[in-house]
Amino acid sequence: MNLPRDPAILLSFINMKLRDVYPSLAALCDDLGADKDEICKTLAQIGYEYSADKNAFV
Repeated sequence: MNLPRDPAILLSFINMKLRDVYPSLAALCDDLGADKDEICKTLAQIGYEYSADKNAFV
């Protein structure tokens, strides 16, 4: 699956999937074949980091 390249759209997409479908970022990445480090790096550029407690980028 191709993830959105725009960081703001990626943030929205990932948080929606985490809220509605996946119990963790690891589960999302495993299922979609996505690179966890790349997602975290991209979203860190706009000031977001993954919170396991909230299961969302905040």
